[in-house]
Amino acid sequence: MNQRIQLASIDDQRNAEARETVRQRISWPANLTPANVTYHSRGHALLIGSVDDVYPAARALQGRGLASLTLLLAESAEHNPSPAPVDTLGGSEPVVTQMLSSDQLSQLRINGYLGAFSVLIESDDTPLDLARALIERDGFDLIFDLAATTHSQRWELPPPGYVTMQWHDVEQRSETLDSFVGLVGEFDKPRYFQVNSDLCAHSTSGNIGCTRCLDVCPADAISSVKGRIESRIEVDPYLCQGVGSCTSACPTGAIEFRLPETRRQQDTLSTWLGAYREAGGQMPVLRFITHDSQDAERAAGVVPAGHVIDAPLEELGAAGHDQWLTALAAGAAEVRIQLHPNMPARLSAFLTDQVAQAHALLEALGHDCARVKLVEIADGAGRDALPALTPLTEAPLSLPEPEKRARLNRVLARLAELGSPSSERVALPVGAAYGTIQVDSNACTLCHACVSNCPTPALKSGTDQPALSFLEADCVQCGLCEQACPENAITLLPGFLATDARTTRHICHEEAAFECINCGKPFATVSTVATIKQKLAHHPYFAGEAMIRLEMCEDCRVKDVWKTMIRDPNAQLKV
Repeated sequence: MNQRIQLASIDDQRNAEARETVRQRISWPANLTPANVTYHSRGHALLIGSVDDVYPAARALQGRGLASLTLLLAESAEHNPSPAPVDTLGGSEPVVTQMLSSDQLSQLRINGYLGAFSVLIESDDTPLDLARALIERDGFDLIFDLAATTHSQRWELPPPGYVTMQWHDVEQRSETLDSFVGLVGEFDKPRYFQVNSDLCAHSTSGNIGCTRCLDVCPADAISSVKGRIESRIEVDPYLCQGVGSCTSACPTGAIEFRLPETRRQQDTLSTWLGAYREAGGQMPVLRFITHDSQDAERAAGVVPAGHVIDAPLEELGAAGHDQWLTALAAGAAEVRIQLHPNMPARLSAFLTDQVAQAHALLEALGHDCARVKLVEIADGAGRDALPALTPLTEAPLSLPEPEKRARLNRVLARLAELGSPSSERVALPVGAAYGTIQVDSNACTLCHACVSNCPTPALKSGTDQPALSFLEADCVQCGLCEQACPENAITLLPGFLATDARTTRHICHEEAAFECINCGKPFATVSTVATIKQKLAHHPYFAGEAMIRLEMCEDCRVKDVWKTMIRDPNAQLKV
């Protein structure tokens, strides 16, 4: 299962030929979504920074097709300038200059994207809209920020049209300016993701559950929108830049790429590995790499070793531990994730967390965690190294289920068959979507609020008699059941259970049914009736003999009310 490789038996040339056979036979699914998000930029630019930086930048941008230049100058103790107007240098576009104090700079708030930036100074009074005040427009089209380290606005991944740089970086100056002036016109880009609210574990009955997609998006493109009762997840297609960490973090598959779908990527991984083996390839290593990094390697003439098969992604976040483990269960000896420069902090943290989850799951199932590893930037040796262990299997892996969680459970079952599970509950990183629940049977009344709020099939009601059953394999630890329980009878217990019990439904609590005292129909549980009688003991509607109505089914209860009204028409007026 974890057999070491005999290095002398590996033929790199044959592996390279097998890899080429895979590429020719099977195409990696591409993002073919039609471009249906359009940006309109007319070239009204805002420049932010110190006098020493903004003035030369403005001069460099004059006469290059921008509609107007608005300069926000940060007030400096060393400079008290009475600057000459920038437009005296011969530019045809209008130039507006505004000095900002340090307090105003700290109150600067920027929202939006290419063609629609809102820039406000938020004071105690009415916020000042700078676009309306300075150029009489609804917003700025693009922003050139030379003071990103001095004001409070921060983005890990700035929105399209928002360019930051340090003016003293001479090497990048020309390229950055060229890119900036190119942001004038009409631009299309795909809507990368789609949201299926029926699968989402974010909110129900006014409670907030899973927030994993909100936590990992470095572009702040995902928001929780409050409805009349429920909240829902929305992805702003203008801010979304296809990082993909949301779709990997989502435990139910509610957010996923429109094209290619996660399922297609997983199927392709399995098919690639099968084709590689058929072509005579040995010891395959799947490397997840971005398109940009792959293009940069090719431009530099870098050719990975023959046993390294590249899975190109829009961004590394588009594949998480579920896809990495799929590759191992389908016959890859190792999975490597190729890091690249300028990764947003939240993406780096997400990948580190996903690797930690993969390692914990592998160890729990009896496998070496070295089968999944990160490859540092420019680490050619780490990229091309032969795997230390042979593949776990050469048998094909089929994932017929359409649901993300069901496919993951099949992958975990395959890995359990190929390993030696620990038979224990293993701790995972905080927030991992694995775990069970503990039900306090003394407090539970089997009202089944938890069942109606559970976004997966993890919790179910009984059929023949009142009961609550639970299937751990389907639980994503969203916490909605815990919040929905009116008796506080449910507690989440995170962790991965490496036994067959994880895939076996069991009864958490059951009771005999309470039968109607009139007709004998079972309509609730004994504990439910007792709890309701206790809570309504002092309610005037159930005073005296009327209390026995709580021991009747819904039909007999109505009949009893009408009989009472017939005997004493004024009875209801006494309540």
